[in-house]
Amino acid sequence: MDTALKVAFATTDMETVNQHFGSAKSFALYAVDMDNSELLEVAQFGELSQDGNEDKLSVKIELLSGCAAVYCQAIGGSAINQLVLKNIQPVKVHDGSKIKDLITDLQNEIKAGPSNWVAKALSQNKETDPDRFSKMADEGWDE
Repeated sequence: MDTALKVAFATTDMETVNQHFGSAKSFALYAVDMDNSELLEVAQFGELSQDGNEDKLSVKIELLSGCAAVYCQAIGGSAINQLVLKNIQPVKVHDGSKIKDLITDLQNEIKAGPSNWVAKALSQNKETDPDRFSKMADEGWDE
């Protein structure tokens, strides 16, 4: 799954998105491509309150490094800003949204023509072809 997107879900039961980002006890991280998905990691944090403490966000955001998105039931403005700076798209969903359904929706979006954040994430995953300039010259491209 070399071109898969890495996405995270704020969850306690590994089946539904049922956590606020800042106070999430755990995240399930998946690799998702057009046809497959694979659970990569489950990160546990224990009890955290929604207290406005910004320090707890940095640990979570560091864990999500490399993720294209994080799905949660709610998220504060500060967390949104910090995630966006790291090129991680926060996605708010209804409490109890099933992870397998969200993965299917993401796969269908990739197939149908991705939204802006999905297209951006997919383009960041593509490796640059080292022979691209030679190929362009062979096709007759000129400066």
